[in-house]
Amino acid sequence: MKEISEDLKSACETAKRALSSGTEASIEIGLLFDGMDFNSSITRARFEDLSVDLFQIALQTVKKALTVADMDKSQTHDIVLVGGSTRIPKVQKLVQDLFSGKELRDSFFKNRANQAVLDS
Repeated sequence: MKEISEDLKSACETAKRALSSGTEASIEIGLLFDGMDFNSSITRARFEDLSVDLFQIALQTVKKALTVADMDKSQTHDIVLVGGSTRIPKVQKLVQDLFSGKELRDSFFKNRANQAVLDS
């Protein structure tokens, strides 16, 4: 059963990544259970609907970080999203909206942020 769970998790992660650049993704797992294959597809809109609670938790985390830092969102200079799920277009849009449309920084800044974490 653990193998099935890992295969499903991996296929869903692949679909999530595909939805970051496309509007539909396939989920295909050979021999998932009792010799049967699993094939399905999901649209970006459906994925976003299913993930709305997680997106809200992510936004609450950003708001909490601002509170802990005793900062107002207007005090931010750059917005750099780091991590796999930050490539999800809906996450980017929600964060950008939270910061009143301020532009998100590109991969150059992401690489610098990653290096800063590694250096600390």
